Amino acid sequence: MAAADAHLLEPTERDTPLHALERTLSRFSNDRKLLRNGGRIDEISPSHYRVRGISAAARLGDVVEHRSSAGPRSGEIVRIGPDDVLVAPYETNPDAGIGDPVFIRTSSGAAPHLSWRGRVINALGKPVDGKGPLVTGEEVSPGTPPPALARQRVETGFRTGVRVIDIFTPICFGQRLGIFAGSGVGKSTLLAMLAAAEAFDTVVVGLVGERGREVREFLEDTIGPKSLAKTVAVVATSDESAMMRKRAPEMSMRVAEYFRDQGHRVLLVIDSITRFAHALREVAIGIGEPPVARGYPASVFTDLPKLLERAGPGTDGRGSITAILSVLVDGDDHNDPVADSIRGILDGHIVLSRKIGEQGRFPAVDPLASISRLAPKAWTKEQRALVIKLRSLIARFEDTRDIRLLGAYQPGADPDLDLAVKQVPLIYEALTQSPQDGPSADPFADLARYLKSRERAGEEPDE
Repeated sequence: MAAADAHLLEPTERDTPLHALERTLSRFSNDRKLLRNGGRIDEISPSHYRVRGISAAARLGDVVEHRSSAGPRSGEIVRIGPDDVLVAPYETNPDAGIGDPVFIRTSSGAAPHLSWRGRVINALGKPVDGKGPLVTGEEVSPGTPPPALARQRVETGFRTGVRVIDIFTPICFGQRLGIFAGSGVGKSTLLAMLAAAEAFDTVVVGLVGERGREVREFLEDTIGPKSLAKTVAVVATSDESAMMRKRAPEMSMRVAEYFRDQGHRVLLVIDSITRFAHALREVAIGIGEPPVARGYPASVFTDLPKLLERAGPGTDGRGSITAILSVLVDGDDHNDPVADSIRGILDGHIVLSRKIGEQGRFPAVDPLASISRLAPKAWTKEQRALVIKLRSLIARFEDTRDIRLLGAYQPGADPDLDLAVKQVPLIYEALTQSPQDGPSADPFADLARYLKSRERAGEEPDE
């Protein structure tokens, strides 16, 4: 303490010990970390509990903890009133009792470290892989998007190794892309193929609302040990509380931001962002927000861009976060409110078609419905012209499918249709790819090589 300030703590003739304590604490009145603010539980419901006595010190998003008969429990403040606050618990069974003391935690608990790569953590940043405690790094506060004019420009594309994506919807470093699909169309397999891209220094995978039995299979079998060594996985399974499913993408983004600030090119994969929206809805309705769009409260559509805008290119001299997010389309309705909102935020979307999957073509990407807004930065002039031609042929082939099935197609009457009938089935075959096939280093060369080999063989494609 400076000598000039020392007299402030010296007792005077009129001082009592209480006066001295009050004067000392007044010097730190703006430092919440020096004080542990507490209250008591006075109401409990299935989705939250009410705490009295901490309203003046509470902030939205503060983490609180209380002691129960089963040990310490924690939750998050989701609503503040003049006399009480609402807390949404992280545990599915908070084991809270009337009168239990509750204290505001002074630490956010998120302190990523470079050694976290190769580890699996939960939504609170605690290890769940049985490999021992995590090394604690510098504590990271909840992030905000870099200023728009301070961000680096998105200029450079990279190879994912997935032919259909690298040809029709190429991705750039710092881009945010959504994979829109119904259940059982192969989106998790496609995400794992993308996560294996060798262009990134670090991969952060957020598994939100996944089945418990699938988590280990996804990490060990689908992603594989080679990619897992540079991956941080954040897991919140479907049986965990809504708050844990809400925090998992936020923790994933926070870890990605840490590695971005270390200068890394980070790939952030979240499966699925729709379950994050479902968790937001569950929490919001639990505290009394009215639904406004198909059961979703308005705050859901405020929180989605807050999270997604944090991905993308960093400021000059730092790395970038390339985000690939799966969007689970309820009932295969691509215009439901969440899918429509996310589509407007992202820099492109890949649509997986159930019809294509039923034909045995995987990845089941619909090249006509999918788009990458930054594709021109990744294509050469010749590649762009070729992709336009390929799209035209595929559109012609699909538009005339019913005519050909009815036997009304006459070869020679339409040269463009003749070319589409000859080439498109071969293109579909060339684009079919499984994780066991390995990545494609040059998808355009692979496509040309396949078409030439089939042409020399004189094979007639099946329609």
